[in-house]
Amino acid sequence: MNSFLLLFLATVSFAADQATIDIPKSGWRNSTGQSLGTTQPVNYPAVSVSVDENQNPYALIKGSIEGNPKGKPATLIVNGIALPMKTDENGEFKRPYLFGYGSNNVEIRSANGKPRSRTQFFEANRLAKRSRLSVIMSWDSDSTDLDLHVVSPDGEHTYYGARQAKNGGSLDVDVTDGYGPEIYSSPAPLKGRYLVYANYYGSGQASDLTTSTITVVTNQNTPDEKVETMTTSMRTPGELNFVYAFDVK
Repeated sequence: MNSFLLLFLATVSFAADQATIDIPKSGWRNSTGQSLGTTQPVNYPAVSVSVDENQNPYALIKGSIEGNPKGKPATLIVNGIALPMKTDENGEFKRPYLFGYGSNNVEIRSANGKPRSRTQFFEANRLAKRSRLSVIMSWDSDSTDLDLHVVSPDGEHTYYGARQAKNGGSLDVDVTDGYGPEIYSSPAPLKGRYLVYANYYGSGQASDLTTSTITVVTNQNTPDEKVETMTTSMRTPGELNFVYAFDVK
């Protein structure tokens, strides 16, 4: 094999194995005056949900991972929290995500670990409040719908049917077509006990068994930040599991 052919094959291999983050871009940005809510529709019973074409780019993660193994989720890491991420047949992905004021970082990794890409940016909009409490749920099955339910100390129940609580907590992202994430967040959480539940709506997979991972981040973005992760096995559509209780002091 001549040297020209070897160089050609190496170039093709390199070009077919790329990870890129198109949004957000690295550097400085200011979303002041932008509507930072997500336009992702919520459908019940569950159907495949994609990101709306009018989704504000300031509340979006978008890119591609060429060569990501078919049928396996890539990994999305946002500010240190790792989540499974679905890609389409071309390796492209879109995910609604709300970023707070200050430094943020986003990393993507192929299911094989490589390729990977990382971006870091500073959000200058002080009204884009950083969450002090986040409850993040993901799961390990495609075409499967799990729902995150959070009951706050005042008894408010936040879930897909009541995404915005009067106390400021909200379900920022609701995903119905596999892997998640579903994210509950609060910029000024009430003190007291929170209850976390996972509800299994249904699955399009041959096996109903799926495992949910729930990460709770308290005192987020402070020296007292605490991250706790737990898993629960979901076996039957319609199942409602109590997952975790925690206190905000």
